[in-house]
Amino acid sequence: MREYLLTLCVTAAVTYLLTGPVRKFAIVAGAMPEIRARDVHREPTPRLGGIAMFFGLCAGLLVADHLTNLSEVFQNSNEPRALLSGAALIWLIGVLDDKFEIDALIKLGGQMIAAGVMVMQGLTILWLPIPGVGNVALTQWQGTLLTVALVVITINAVNFVDGLDGLASGMVCIAAAAFFLYAYRIWYSYGIEAAAPATLFSAILMGMCIGFLPHNMHPARIFMGDSGSMLIGLVLSAGAISITGQVDPDALQLFLHSEKAAVHSTVPVYIPLLLPLTIIAVPAADLVLAIVRRTWRGQSPFAADRGHLHHRLLEIGHSHSRAVLIMYFWSALIAFGALGYSVNSASMWIVLGIVFLSAIGLVLLLLPRFTPRAPRWAQHLVPPRYRRSGAAVEPVVVLAEEDRDPRPPVVAGVSGVNGATAVGPRSRLLDGRKAESSR
Repeated sequence: MREYLLTLCVTAAVTYLLTGPVRKFAIVAGAMPEIRARDVHREPTPRLGGIAMFFGLCAGLLVADHLTNLSEVFQNSNEPRALLSGAALIWLIGVLDDKFEIDALIKLGGQMIAAGVMVMQGLTILWLPIPGVGNVALTQWQGTLLTVALVVITINAVNFVDGLDGLASGMVCIAAAAFFLYAYRIWYSYGIEAAAPATLFSAILMGMCIGFLPHNMHPARIFMGDSGSMLIGLVLSAGAISITGQVDPDALQLFLHSEKAAVHSTVPVYIPLLLPLTIIAVPAADLVLAIVRRTWRGQSPFAADRGHLHHRLLEIGHSHSRAVLIMYFWSALIAFGALGYSVNSASMWIVLGIVFLSAIGLVLLLLPRFTPRAPRWAQHLVPPRYRRSGAAVEPVVVLAEEDRDPRPPVVAGVSGVNGATAVGPRSRLLDGRKAESSR
């Protein structure tokens, strides 16, 4: 566990320290697109944050390769090299998209090629544990198609949910934490060495997200862009493929006496990880709803709009930060609920706890529709939205003409917070009247 934590900390530190220089590079390189109709931020923000995350991934793999116990993962398996190859390809495609806005179909083809590169190096689904049937071996073509489909779906699910500051990185970090606990339990408790690569991938993924989050929380100073969202989606899917499609349930026969019993007993564990869409259920639901919504309107499934779940949370009255926290809550509830159910599926307390927390989540979702009003004696202690109508308000101070600041107001996207002054040159003339011609 110490080596996993060391790898996580190194990955987080490298990602965090590189994000600042990468932000400056993105500004210089012009990777700061104009604000689109579907965007929720108010001023241009640089992208290319995936560059720092990729180098954090490389640093984590390099450190793990030189540790005593984790070095065995690289000696006994080719999966870390397969992950690095696929990650490098998908990261390069994401960087080009962040800079030049490449076509969606080209990105889809690149995602499939990156998945194929991992399959060629051994990171593929070899068999599936089917409840009540046992271990079902897959042919080479079946394993390849299923692996590519799983990678592409996971990448796009993460990419679709990347719409608010800190949303995608936080949700993937929560999913990676639940995934790490599951994989570590399979590797440490049952002694199955085939689960070690997935445990390593999850630890590195957590480090990438934790290191990037301080720069990406609202108000974000930099976005991860497609170079980051597609990268973390690929790493998450690689861990799921490694542990679900290559860990043989027959290895649990010492404890469960038969392969069918082993598969049946581990259904709560294997099914959520067979399709990581249940671990990242919120992004997956957003992906499905977006495809149905756009197809119903006669649009392309890749056409952008403002109908995502996080957009709807903002429309019903949630603030930016509260919408992100609500999405975090639901992701944690589903991920750790599945993890707890996999440890002890017979416990009624786990089911009752999930139901109770789900009720709390529904109340949080409906908060803007039931705005409480503070009593009159507490009117000045609460924000204006919670005050009763007709309550006293703060007096407005009107400045005299000679006391007013002659400088023009700050325009979003030109100068202001979050270093947006890099978008355009700062005016050297503070008083607009000085710039007038003498004529």
